[in-house]
Amino acid sequence: MFLKLDSEGVLYDQIYRALRGNILKGRLSAGARVPATRDLSLELGVSRNVAIMAYRQLLDEGYLTTRTGAGTFVARELPRHLTTVAARRRPRPAPPPATIHLSAYAQRVREASRGAQFTWEPRRDVLPYDFRYGPPSFTDFPHATWCRVMARRARRVTIRELDYGPPEGLPALREAIADYVGRARAIACTPEQIIVVNGSQQALDMAARVLVDPGDVVLMEEPHYRGARTVMRAAGAKIETIAVDQHGLRTEELANRRTLSRLAIVTPSHQFPTGAVMPLGRRLELLAWARHSGACIFEDDYDSEFRYSGRPIEALAALDDSGCVLYAATFSKVMFPSLRLGYLIAPEPLVEPLRSVKALMDAGGASLAQAALVDFIREGHFERHLHRTRTRNASRRAAMLEAIDRHLGSRAEVTGINAGLHLVLWLRDLPASRSRELRMRAERAGVGIYPVAPFYLDPPKQVGLLLGYASMPEKQIAEGIRRFAAVVKSL
Repeated sequence: MFLKLDSEGVLYDQIYRALRGNILKGRLSAGARVPATRDLSLELGVSRNVAIMAYRQLLDEGYLTTRTGAGTFVARELPRHLTTVAARRRPRPAPPPATIHLSAYAQRVREASRGAQFTWEPRRDVLPYDFRYGPPSFTDFPHATWCRVMARRARRVTIRELDYGPPEGLPALREAIADYVGRARAIACTPEQIIVVNGSQQALDMAARVLVDPGDVVLMEEPHYRGARTVMRAAGAKIETIAVDQHGLRTEELANRRTLSRLAIVTPSHQFPTGAVMPLGRRLELLAWARHSGACIFEDDYDSEFRYSGRPIEALAALDDSGCVLYAATFSKVMFPSLRLGYLIAPEPLVEPLRSVKALMDAGGASLAQAALVDFIREGHFERHLHRTRTRNASRRAAMLEAIDRHLGSRAEVTGINAGLHLVLWLRDLPASRSRELRMRAERAGVGIYPVAPFYLDPPKQVGLLLGYASMPEKQIAEGIRRFAAVVKSL
């Protein structure tokens, strides 16, 4: 405990005043344990008797209290006259804040984040029917199996494994990922092309650092993932958008563009947020544009594991024969977000720059979780869990669609239903100006809804909502939609 003595009077009085001041200013909170007199005397370089005398004075005045066998603590309730004296005492005026120069990057971050909350943490006011998009169902996850795998790895950890690991991730995990994406997404890559990251957001940041200079043009879908937009703006990029229709990015508009783009960020397998799936023809057009213009493509494949109709579609990276696609995916949507593991598959010329950036950013991820994930994948737990979760999510999706049709009928239009963990609900006869009122009334009914407007640079004129269904059981989904429909009908 740091005590600043004022050098006025005898030592025990200085210690008494310093402790008393910390208590009255709240630096030592009620019930907090204070150091033993022996420890305090060693820390301050005084005799133990001096510390005892200071404590005795504080005990006599009611600032401290003792518990036999437990130690000495700040009193939970100070005598009224002490708090009154402290309240009457005028606090010293705070010194004027120092003038701190923010870097151009920090200023861009501040500007790009204006009006947005930089956290993925769930809302603190828990609503019984929260259609938050993104998180999976934690009750579906085989928690006991994961704990056994983690515990086994922790018991067997070696001294070498306690040291730093490679910044690009454990070799065994990169091998397991390479095998998986070859089976599941038809991507032919080597483990050396894979960089393990702390989720897709870090992959976006790394791509910006390696590929984008201030003033460069970055192409994005309209609408698009707001986290990607903010990262690119923070890097100083100029954002230009291309509209999305029911088949994803309108690639025919690429030919009409006159500005040179360094990077295009796309979600072809399940466009975020509309849910459109880009057909093969448009994928090939997008790749041809990148080859011709010398641009790179960042493919954000954030939830492609969940597809409910039609045949699986190859990833854009699987069709890339010129080395222009960076492919990013995450385990957050399949397992759980706090795992903080994802991966970036890079063209060979970009592997070393991206690896070096990763090393500078965080010196490498947590090795124990990576090692446990290797076992989880290789022992078959991952794909068994994925199969079960896909089946459960299909049932939840069906429950939401049935409830929307029953309670909202022709007032609603639904898009993005063939894949992912969310859908977009459009209310045909409700203007966007009433979104805030709708959200507040829904909250009062216990329902959490999420407008789609923040994902547009040019927001739509009607109310659109992004509704997640992966984290609630079917009955809860049905009741939440029923309550929400009642709110809509009351407007």
